[in-house]
Amino acid sequence: MLKPQQTKKERIKNTNVRDTSDYLSKSINDYSINGNTSLNQLLRNMADSGGFEGRHLANGIEILKKMLEEKNCTRFLSFVGALVSTGNRGIIRDMVKNKMFDCIITTCGALDHDIAKSFSSYYEGDFRLDDQFLLKKDIHRLGNILIPNENYGPLIENKVQPILQKLYDKSQPPTELAPSEVLSFIGNHLNESSFLYWAAKNDIPVFVPGIVDGAVGNQIWLFNQSHKDFKIDILKDQTILSEIIFDAKMTGAFMMGGGLSKHHTLWWNQYRGGLDYAVYVTTASEWDGSLSGAPVAEAISWGKVTTQAKQVTIHADVSTILPFIYYGLISK
Repeated sequence: MLKPQQTKKERIKNTNVRDTSDYLSKSINDYSINGNTSLNQLLRNMADSGGFEGRHLANGIEILKKMLEEKNCTRFLSFVGALVSTGNRGIIRDMVKNKMFDCIITTCGALDHDIAKSFSSYYEGDFRLDDQFLLKKDIHRLGNILIPNENYGPLIENKVQPILQKLYDKSQPPTELAPSEVLSFIGNHLNESSFLYWAAKNDIPVFVPGIVDGAVGNQIWLFNQSHKDFKIDILKDQTILSEIIFDAKMTGAFMMGGGLSKHHTLWWNQYRGGLDYAVYVTTASEWDGSLSGAPVAEAISWGKVTTQAKQVTIHADVSTILPFIYYGLISK
């Protein structure tokens, strides 16, 4: 005998099996700030503020803390090159110096700025400066940062070519090196202001899948023109990465900015079932389908982040919030 058909009201009632208490469980608390409020207290208050990205920032710090405390977790740090042109280079350096991460995935631009700033200065500028005037004065503009031409391309060439010559002489007979091996050798010839220096010192591999897309990659190509038996093997880095992934019991990632560095981090973690911890900072929007705009949650559908992962996407300028994130991680 057929059961009587449910009314529309009954169908809605049976579909909404959750009680409203499942949703209305945590109230929003107003900020209460005075001259004695500590930064730590402010960050804690963000978790109770409800909206909007302040709460995500507080949650992101807590996720990163758990990731750093997890002894069985292999930790990835990925970031875009432009961040290294700012003072946040010092925070990246200190995170690497303090061995907070086990693996770095970044872009060639990060290498360029790290080397250039090891031996020269960048300067404050403005987004609205006259770029035609700057071109005549041999000054590059990166957003609101000014880089004299002599502090960039020529400097990188003068520093990198002798280092590559030393590496070449040391490697006789020549062997094809992984880009990460070349970067480790370069790092050993920089100073303590450099994240490459501390990565080499702490044996933290630096992977740059787009190694030729920048000044350092160009110098490697240029050196090859007069040393045809000096070559790099990008697939060798993929093998090293695969060993890190397959040996990991758990993995987590702090991804600052999107593009190649973010994607390569997610891409390799899919082969072990996805990241267990993931904090992503971006200013990109997801409506255009870009990888940079895609929140971490989208990566779950690809198997790049586990369904049980502690994860959050923070929509913010990383150069603004990274100092607060780092403070939240190191403060007691």
